[in-house]
Amino acid sequence: MKLALSSLSIATILLFTGCSHKEVYKPDNVKGEWRTAGRISSSIAQTGQSAALLENGHLLTANGEKNIKLPKNYRLINADNTWIITESPEGNMVLFPEDGTDAKVTFDFKRDIAAASIQEDVVAVLFANNEMALYSLESKKLLFKESANIPIAVDARIANPYFLKELVLFLTLDGKIVIVNSETKQLLRSVVVNSDEYFNNVTYMNVIDNNLVASTGNGVLALSQKEAREKYEIRNIAYTTEGIWLTTKQGEVIALSPTLQFKAKKKFPFAHFVGLSVQNDRVYALEQEGYMIALTKNLLAYDVYDIDMDAKNKIFLGDGRFYFDDRYINIK
Repeated sequence: MKLALSSLSIATILLFTGCSHKEVYKPDNVKGEWRTAGRISSSIAQTGQSAALLENGHLLTANGEKNIKLPKNYRLINADNTWIITESPEGNMVLFPEDGTDAKVTFDFKRDIAAASIQEDVVAVLFANNEMALYSLESKKLLFKESANIPIAVDARIANPYFLKELVLFLTLDGKIVIVNSETKQLLRSVVVNSDEYFNNVTYMNVIDNNLVASTGNGVLALSQKEAREKYEIRNIAYTTEGIWLTTKQGEVIALSPTLQFKAKKKFPFAHFVGLSVQNDRVYALEQEGYMIALTKNLLAYDVYDIDMDAKNKIFLGDGRFYFDDRYINIK
């Protein structure tokens, strides 16, 4: 191996070095600076769709920083108004009350957990091998279990199970939505979001007005009376009653109807979007080189603003805020 490496010519090394040069987004015009609105107590260490964990152990939710400190080396899985779901270094699922009391609950799984959610006494868990399970919160008894295809590789953005009244929607690591009745403990239906082999876990899902929208990194599904699917290399997605907006790996911002009918597209060469939010009459796309692009919902007009942000910062989307490093900006 050493001989093979030493035989590489300088010209070859320079060729590889040249090819590794990365193009970045450079706007033609910057309207001004989008100023920092406030700070949090520490930099962001872990991020998820429902919450983030700061370097000092404090919890950050969509509503702001909580005066709750989680143990060191615990991994944040999910958080709601009642429970903070974490994974201990030993592979156990540990639930901390959101009100900050000491009445924690531990499930001795000793195995890797991908995602989890809680509704009343039902705990829905998706394990890293794509196995789905329901447990009783009070008794810790196993209520339901279903195996699925073990994924080869997954996107780090893993969506947690979704409760819809008595239904549990497991968002699997192989691109499906598996619907289970939590009362009868029966599997009712499985819906394919996307069927790619790699990095195909469901990364997003929401239901508005009986219309379900879900996505992987490679495609999006809309499910109401009919199923509709479209292929996009998705970085971020936002869904409201007015429609769907998404950003792609090609630097595009795309507007769709709630049933995935194409409405508009705007391309920003070499842009790498790290956040997306729809507020009032604007679509806000956060670009990792430190730019906020504020577009009209029809994507016909936009302004670009400078943001004091490092490309390596972890991003968390709150209620009308983008959090990064130890600060945030308002977008409402």
